[in-house]
Amino acid sequence: MSPSIRISDETKAKLEAVKREDETFDELLDRLAITRTKEDVHEMAGFAEEGIEEHMKQKREDLNDSFEARTTGPE
Repeated sequence: MSPSIRISDETKAKLEAVKREDETFDELLDRLAITRTKEDVHEMAGFAEEGIEEHMKQKREDLNDSFEARTTGPE
């Protein structure tokens, strides 16, 4: 026997809206449930060039200093 899943009427309507005419619900869910490898994620993320970490750290420190200067006011 095949497993079954319970979904709301609203979810079923959403799935029906994206389901292709010649596609079963199993095929639809298989198409939507894309498996991503670590390499896929790395490629899609567009990882930054070298040196960006130090640049981001410096900008964060600059923002923290600026925020502190505005919140503490003149002494």
